[in-house]
Amino acid sequence: MKAKLQSLASIFIPILLGLGLTIYSYNSFSEKQVEQMKSYFVSANYNYVVLSLFLAVLGYVLRAYRWKYTIAQLGYKPDFTLNFLAVSIGYFINLSIPRSGEVSRALVLKKYQNIPFDKAFGTIIAERIIDFIILLMFILISLVVEYNTLKNFVLVYIPIQKLSVLIAVGFIGMLAAGYFYFYSRWAFILMLKSKIGGLKEGALSVLKMPEKWAFLIYTLLIWFSYVLMFYSTTFALKETETISLGTVLVAFVIGSLIVAFTNGGFGFFPIIIAKIFFLYGIPLEAGNAFGWIVWTSQLVITLFLGISSFLVLPLIRKKQII
Repeated sequence: MKAKLQSLASIFIPILLGLGLTIYSYNSFSEKQVEQMKSYFVSANYNYVVLSLFLAVLGYVLRAYRWKYTIAQLGYKPDFTLNFLAVSIGYFINLSIPRSGEVSRALVLKKYQNIPFDKAFGTIIAERIIDFIILLMFILISLVVEYNTLKNFVLVYIPIQKLSVLIAVGFIGMLAAGYFYFYSRWAFILMLKSKIGGLKEGALSVLKMPEKWAFLIYTLLIWFSYVLMFYSTTFALKETETISLGTVLVAFVIGSLIVAFTNGGFGFFPIIIAKIFFLYGIPLEAGNAFGWIVWTSQLVITLFLGISSFLVLPLIRKKQII
């Protein structure tokens, strides 16, 4: 019962926080500002939004195709259709609990292709490690290109003291976990080590695969599609169509972090994007409208592909049984 309550809390608390933040943000605007934001939604050029959705789907396709390399390295025959459905479901599940979609992806392969969960999950961990390195690269580029703006944003909006405490606590926790992992003889720890062995095999598959350069190229293409997806939407509003690529990179990087550590950025993404754009002289009303257009359009495609994949999966299973 307690575990069930904790699971429900992990789903609904972030959603309620996002909803509360959305309501608070809306109430902070005057009636005139609200009308101004509505005008942005009405006058937006949605052809560019459709283009961004196409690029979003392309990102799904590239991610599903890239997955075949790590799966093949484990000795299993990749199934692109199954990979695509698993990726779509993963993004959909992430709307409830952040990063839980990775677990669902591995479960799909376990159920429909009989790939051991720990090995399949290990390939996903490997992907995320590489993706994180690419994100760090974007962060570094943003720091070089827009150092002063990013510094001002961090100093104004992020509580550095609290962040330092969290980093210190996390570091101590990692040391404690490392000690128990390497020196403990508890049955639970030994069982955990056996499971991590499978994860390690999947994660190291990136280094061992003969097509590692193809994997890297597809990774770069995935992130390139993400940046283009974000950038193309800026042309939907006249107020944002002239922003520089440096501004786009800053907003993209921070927006990506917000989406990764929340329920798809619900409530947080539009507000943070508006704050960043405001640093570059774009009105808050336009920034909020842009943020909501980006977030809502991506939510629509995530829901559509996720729900469709859930409906199609039983057909895949039926086909395999036959």
